[in-house]
Amino acid sequence: MTEVLFEIGVDRLDTGLRGYPVGTVRSSSVDPQAGVRYVGVPIDQLADFEPEKVMHLLLRKRFPDADELASFKNELIERSCLPEGVLELLRGLPKRSHPMDWLVSGILYLGMFETPTGDYEEDGLRLVARVPEVVAAIFRIRSGWGDPIPSKPELGYVENFVHMLGAPDASPHLDRLLRSFNVLHYDHGGGNLSTFTGKAVASGLANIYTSMASAMAALGGPLHGRANQNALEFVREIGTDDPEAIRSFVMDCLEKKRVIPGFGHGVLRAEDPRARVLYGIGEEICPEDPLFRVIRQMREVVPSVLSENPKIQNPYPNVDAATGTLLQACGLMDPEYYTVLFGWSRVVGITAQIIDERTVARSGKGAPIYRPKYVPVDQPHRDV
Repeated sequence: MTEVLFEIGVDRLDTGLRGYPVGTVRSSSVDPQAGVRYVGVPIDQLADFEPEKVMHLLLRKRFPDADELASFKNELIERSCLPEGVLELLRGLPKRSHPMDWLVSGILYLGMFETPTGDYEEDGLRLVARVPEVVAAIFRIRSGWGDPIPSKPELGYVENFVHMLGAPDASPHLDRLLRSFNVLHYDHGGGNLSTFTGKAVASGLANIYTSMASAMAALGGPLHGRANQNALEFVREIGTDDPEAIRSFVMDCLEKKRVIPGFGHGVLRAEDPRARVLYGIGEEICPEDPLFRVIRQMREVVPSVLSENPKIQNPYPNVDAATGTLLQACGLMDPEYYTVLFGWSRVVGITAQIIDERTVARSGKGAPIYRPKYVPVDQPHRDV
């Protein structure tokens, strides 16, 4: 017997499919109280793992032993070389365009300069292995830091990225931050906009590069991946760790119907465990940073203000509350690039979900092409 999960009334149309199940997901889930889990493991237990170990968990649904982890790292190293021509095309992009537009273009270039194999797992692994070099090149070319730095993949997935980035003002803590940042952002259930978009495009049997480029285009919107950029700009606007000044500022924002970036969540109803991890990293690497002092105080003050509004279901910090502040404290000063770092991470989880939908769903047949029903709205008859 087929279980009826939802009956959709007319009043629930045009609501972005929010909360309606459309498929299954094996790699991650989001519990309203406990937060994100990767293959059943709470995210805060994974934050200090080697990124490659967590990638293996998401892509292959189990932790690797020591030999398997070494083999998986070698798989990434062997696939990490960019096809010739990609960097040259990146150099020709207009610097006035947003870095996320560069990332979309860079991923498409990867697919154009190397014919996809048609094997989603192999193509996905190549994409995961190569996207760090694309992201590092975007920083260097667009920011005018100099030529791209040759890759040394044997350093490790994140360590090589920091090497290729060569950020002029990088803190010695940047490696430490980006290892956890990378892991915390890999995946987030199956229905967030970027993941759903990538899977929907892949359902038409588009290759992994085209599908991922569409996912990154979705991530680039101000309501999705640019939230970390917005949160840092909001923290800068507050500019003080005085609790009464913060309270007054937030109350004024609410009166003006302004969103409070970095607080609340579409699914969570408690403080985001990823935020807790990042606050902890901040206490470790930059406890006296002026903006970290601001977000530390906001963590105490803002939920109490938001809780006074009965319409706000989650007044607590989410992952974006701290990411921008910590990235700036580690020397990455331009918030326009923060969504690109988010996208670099999220490529792993979206790749895992596309592989599952194309090769595992429906006993290996793959999920069918997405085709939701839209209800026509009666319009008065008009003669041509």
